[in-house]
Amino acid sequence: MDETYDAIVLGTGLKECIISGLLSVDGLKVLHIDRNNYYGGASASLNLNQLYERFCPGQTPPKSLGPSRDYNVDMVPKFILSGGELVRVLVHTDVVKYLEFKAVDGSFVLNKGRVEKVPATDYEALRSPLMGLFEKRRARSFFIFVQDYDEANPTTHKGYDLRSMPMAALYKEYGLDPMTVDFIGHALALHRDDSYMMEPALPTVLKIKLYHDSLTRFAGVLSPYIYPLYGLGELPQAFARLSAVYGGTYMLSKPDVEVVWEDGKAVGVRSEGETARAKLVVGDPSYFPGKVRKTSSVVRAVCLLSHPIPATNNAASVQIILPQKQVNRKSDVYVFCCSYSHNVAPRYKWIAFVSTTIETSNPEAELASGLALLGQIDEKFTEVVDVLEPLASGSQDRAFISRGYDATSHFETTVEDVLELYTRITGRVLDLSSKDPVRAQAQ
Repeated sequence: MDETYDAIVLGTGLKECIISGLLSVDGLKVLHIDRNNYYGGASASLNLNQLYERFCPGQTPPKSLGPSRDYNVDMVPKFILSGGELVRVLVHTDVVKYLEFKAVDGSFVLNKGRVEKVPATDYEALRSPLMGLFEKRRARSFFIFVQDYDEANPTTHKGYDLRSMPMAALYKEYGLDPMTVDFIGHALALHRDDSYMMEPALPTVLKIKLYHDSLTRFAGVLSPYIYPLYGLGELPQAFARLSAVYGGTYMLSKPDVEVVWEDGKAVGVRSEGETARAKLVVGDPSYFPGKVRKTSSVVRAVCLLSHPIPATNNAASVQIILPQKQVNRKSDVYVFCCSYSHNVAPRYKWIAFVSTTIETSNPEAELASGLALLGQIDEKFTEVVDVLEPLASGSQDRAFISRGYDATSHFETTVEDVLELYTRITGRVLDLSSKDPVRAQAQ
């Protein structure tokens, strides 16, 4: 502890571990500390005994659920788009060599009370039961435009200036039905609400292209998502290994760690009477009381099942998005399900999560639409978590704070936060064009 570092990182959640790894690769001397005796922080993976200890202290799991060690239950479960930014970061840092991934079986959306597979190509649009005959043709034309769109090639723009044209206007050009717009915006572009409709269309078109490119990245897969074997708990540990390879120092079980401030700036951390100094301190919001604010709250139910979710073709792993309008809400509801196929549960057991952003004084009731899709539930655990974000960027007080995890069941918003946090810390955008991060940053 009694040393000077370039950076000190507090908390071993996924965001903090990615930042620690990236800073270590950049050549910074990094100290990484966690108050807990395990990796993962708020995004940890728990075995069955740990799950019961968290939600039902003193209770023993029923033997019918199987061995505790066979469970790896993510507290913030999220699938990874196979063509998304997180995969680019994994490849860029070579962390991918520490992990093994498997495709997710399906991506579904709730439409008019029915769970249907999400079409993401012109071919799937023609076969989808989500739309009538004429709507399928209109959707097919829209998907062909999106798939062919190239920012650098004006001949693919069809006269549309997507940098100024609102997304609502682009939908109108193709005459798309509100129900079709609903699943495109929420299940393909992965927007969390409809505010994007009046914003420029380009970001949404690129998000839909990303979904399509992720779906076609591997032959024969039925969804654009991948997920690590043994759960997301492997990701923080993989980035911790990366940091260690580049000289990073890790210390767990530091329950009393606190930030040291001088003249309003973070200059280090103190624990057990010792002080480690640094040029900057990075961490999750729990380490910076008074420096963060609550932006929302998430309610999340963990459900243990003995069967796949009905209407998902017996999928061993699946995402279902319930767009806000389909369930009379302002926020989407997300269903995440995984099982023994990804080594997170015993054989013939499934782990399902239902989550959403809280809008009322009865959070658990807000999950009803998602829970109704699961069928018989063996065990259910529910918790409410505040989503916190920093009050300032960190440029003045040298305290760089990550944001909390939202209700989404995919990683797109999480990795956006990580890359934005990296830019706040270093003053530059992470160059993902080269696999060699040291050479890339040196240039």
